[in-house]
Amino acid sequence: MAEIKNQDCPFCGEKKCSLREEELDIPFFGRVFVLSMECDACGARKSDVEPAERKEPCKFTLEVESEEDLNIKVVKSGEATLKIPHVITIESGPASDGYVTNVEGVLERVKAIIQSSLDSEEDDGAKDKARNLIKKLNKALVGREKIKIILEDPSGNSAIISDKAQKSKL
Repeated sequence: MAEIKNQDCPFCGEKKCSLREEELDIPFFGRVFVLSMECDACGARKSDVEPAERKEPCKFTLEVESEEDLNIKVVKSGEATLKIPHVITIESGPASDGYVTNVEGVLERVKAIIQSSLDSEEDDGAKDKARNLIKKLNKALVGREKIKIILEDPSGNSAIISDKAQKSKL
């Protein structure tokens, strides 16, 4: 892994930013570069996954049905949109992170996003809806509720690596 320390942070300007690049060969996906930035001064973090080769736009759909499915590997680029129907859609954009994780990691990230919105929400109806979504995710995390995950990536740099995942053109 290559690392450069003490760089100017694009957020706070302090020379306390570390830049990292790691090349990985992910089975059934190919070679990728995992890029990350972390500032010790302001705590800003950003990461992305870039492929070593150009790919076609893609869409992956996975029906999570059991605890075993939580271990399925997920590669999400910063350009991908993550959808969990009836729960959340996370659009790509300048603040969108790329990452390599598993289904459990995706569900935990989504749960944290909903929890943070719950903490700042004042509307009781919205709070109830957020609590119900968290309950649904918790059930999926122990294999007691089916949940669908969809990754749509115009850059083709994302994947759900499993025979259970359906790949289609975007």
